[in-house]
Amino acid sequence: MEKRRNFIKKVAIGSVGLTFGGTVFGFSAKSYKNIIGANDRVRVATIGVNGRGNSMSGTIARQKNAEVTCVCDVDERAIPKAIKTVMDAKQVNTPQSEKDCRKVLEDKSIDAIYIATPDHWHSPLTIMGCQAGKHVYVEKPLSHNPREGEIAIAAARKYNRVVQMGAQRRSAPVLSQGIDQLHKGIIGRVYLAKAWYTNNRKETFLKPGPVPTWLDYDLWQGPAPRVPYQDGLIHYNWHWFWNWGTGEALNNGTHEVDVARWGLGVDYPTRVTSVGGRYQFKDDWQTPDTQVITMDYPGRISLMWENRSSNGRKIEGQERGVIFYGENGSLDTGGDEYKVYDLSGKLVNEVKSLMKEEGIDGRNTASPSLGLDSLHVIDFLDAIRNNRRPNCDVELGHKSCVAMQLGNISWRLGRDLKIDPKNGHILGDKDGQKLWGREYHTGWQPKI
Repeated sequence: MEKRRNFIKKVAIGSVGLTFGGTVFGFSAKSYKNIIGANDRVRVATIGVNGRGNSMSGTIARQKNAEVTCVCDVDERAIPKAIKTVMDAKQVNTPQSEKDCRKVLEDKSIDAIYIATPDHWHSPLTIMGCQAGKHVYVEKPLSHNPREGEIAIAAARKYNRVVQMGAQRRSAPVLSQGIDQLHKGIIGRVYLAKAWYTNNRKETFLKPGPVPTWLDYDLWQGPAPRVPYQDGLIHYNWHWFWNWGTGEALNNGTHEVDVARWGLGVDYPTRVTSVGGRYQFKDDWQTPDTQVITMDYPGRISLMWENRSSNGRKIEGQERGVIFYGENGSLDTGGDEYKVYDLSGKLVNEVKSLMKEEGIDGRNTASPSLGLDSLHVIDFLDAIRNNRRPNCDVELGHKSCVAMQLGNISWRLGRDLKIDPKNGHILGDKDGQKLWGREYHTGWQPKI
């Protein structure tokens, strides 16, 4: 915590053979131990630059010690938009463009990659990036399934790469103070965290159609088993289909559950259960629009996440948030702020965000908070320069993702899961264990 506080103060004032996509990266960690001097810029390639990736390309370009040297996307329409965003951020040099991320990784001048692709690409590209000697900033969720997350950790450690998951609240200065207060006993022993997400998403129908001329659909699918192209899937609704997405649980729930797990001070659960369904509409969604996931952790601690994707009534006046319950009161937060209440519900302390010019828009898919984005990118760059682990290191991100992935597995099976609290693995359920990993398109299987 002392290192974190010091960082916040500064901001405020041999090889393994992992194979993906027919490309074998067998570089040694030593040969890619780049030394970045204090006056050198970190050269970053942004991959997946529709929406979120477009916004973050500008955020990275605005950092004085970073430069976006390449933008990459399988949708050729997205590339000029991202280049414009970078140049609007007052970057001097114009980024190069590329459609195939594998070619980006071959460029030895690139120090780091930023990943905002669909979920099924997150871990494979993270692993490929580490193999190629790149540091990685990957948006949540870290992985499409738990096994991928484990391999991503192994790759980051083997190659001594900085891997930051995009859980921006880990770099939020006021929230960090609130979590520190929780750990110091501000509300006594904390035994329950409740997290939630709400939205007004509409119905989704897919229909057969020709692949657009602007899209490399085969590369978009990448590691995923092949499915014929359908209109309405790209660029957002893939979230609601298991072949590529992870549902609202990991699309948005990862953020709140990461904060909840951080505040509770827990790693892996002992039991997970989930109920819900696609209740609002009868359409093509495969994942739930209404879902509750509950997790029991060692030490008489529980975590609950509630989702209503298609009914936007707020909870506690917020679209999304977390409440911690303890022996002497409660603490709640929605972004970079927190409130403390006593056992009767009386407000006893409120600490507001320092970023007065930037509100939190929990339903903005491009950037819920530009301020928090910047702080998290700054932490990533600082971790690279100082050869340390970032605020949301790959292992922290994995533990939060596994919690929600187990919730999805419980929901798909329709039963509770017993979990090994040492590593998050499912105990005594063969069907559940089959969902720990996934099938891959030929040539894209991870190997370690």
